[in-house]
Amino acid sequence: MRNGWKSLKESEIYPLQKERMISWRRGPSTHRVEYPTRLDRARALGYKAKEGYIVVRSRVRRGGRNRPKIMGGRRPRRMAYSKLTVKKSIQWMAEERAADKYPNMEVLNSYYVGEDGLYKYYEIIMVDKAAPEIHGKKQISWISEPQNTGRVYRGLTSAGFKGRGLRTGRTGSNKSRPSIRSNGRLRR
Repeated sequence: MRNGWKSLKESEIYPLQKERMISWRRGPSTHRVEYPTRLDRARALGYKAKEGYIVVRSRVRRGGRNRPKIMGGRRPRRMAYSKLTVKKSIQWMAEERAADKYPNMEVLNSYYVGEDGLYKYYEIIMVDKAAPEIHGKKQISWISEPQNTGRVYRGLTSAGFKGRGLRTGRTGSNKSRPSIRSNGRLRR
């Protein structure tokens, strides 16, 4: 299953994936799905087919960000309009939108499921921290503790860690830990 996703163009699931993209584009931007599209990836990231776990597919834009044009009396030469690189990744934005739609759930992780000409699609694994099945399990009960509330908004998911520069381990990340702002480096 994993090898089919690694080389998608050559695999036999490519026609099926094209049909999915057409239907996903017509559907809502944040949509709860019954089963994960990539079961191997979802399981590797902590998904279990139990009560308290849900999977949400989120649709976000592709490409760079454009700022609206400034209308008025100032020199536009330094006002960057296009080709802006946001410090937050597209995947992180998809996780936040899913968390906004389901406020009683916490984001566990997310993974890529496809893209077309306009959008990228991610599936987000979410956990109901108030569910007794989650609260009683030793492996996942940590998510119901108060310090893990709103973890996606504070960059504590895997995509958030990557955007904050915390994936490099020890070497080269000493000015990123515990955060860039606490080290006196402000981002613009």
